[in-house]
Amino acid sequence: MKEQIKIQNYYSMKRFIPILITALFSTLSFAQVAHFPIVSDFGGIYEIEDAVLPNAEMEYKIVIDLKTLQRDKESINPGLNNVARMMNLHGIGGVKAENLDVAIVIHGSATDVIIDNEAYQKRYELDNPNIALIAALKKAGAQVYVCGQSLLARQYARDEVNENVDVALSMLTTFTTYVHNGFAPLVFN
Repeated sequence: MKEQIKIQNYYSMKRFIPILITALFSTLSFAQVAHFPIVSDFGGIYEIEDAVLPNAEMEYKIVIDLKTLQRDKESINPGLNNVARMMNLHGIGGVKAENLDVAIVIHGSATDVIIDNEAYQKRYELDNPNIALIAALKKAGAQVYVCGQSLLARQYARDEVNENVDVALSMLTTFTTYVHNGFAPLVFN
């Protein structure tokens, strides 16, 4: 009887192993490495086989209204990282960096992402995790603005603004000017 059970277990295992190997290789084929074609080190994205891609010959003009609150002050702002993702998605889709014109207008609850490290440390006793991301966005060609009205409302001094960020009169005037000049508007809540 014991020998019969051993034989049955052997044949069950023999049938199970190919199923296990197939499942393992199927899982591994989906495991991918993140790509950063336009914004280095931020906004990692993945290739999708047989996907509809953006028009690589087209010039994209995009203005982003960024007001996403960063609840965890130790982590990068999710909306700001999403800008990097959006730029990298265009890049992996074949759009060259020079055909991607992006402006980010930061205001409201997101305003604290643009302060320099010293000011961030004073307020939160932490290093500002967004400094490297803003520098990477700027290096990739994005224009980064902060609403001057939001700076005043949150009592930030102008000299506390990150050197890679331009102070605008307001989000409203900057955003509408870009839209009037043919930029597609996106809102990141």
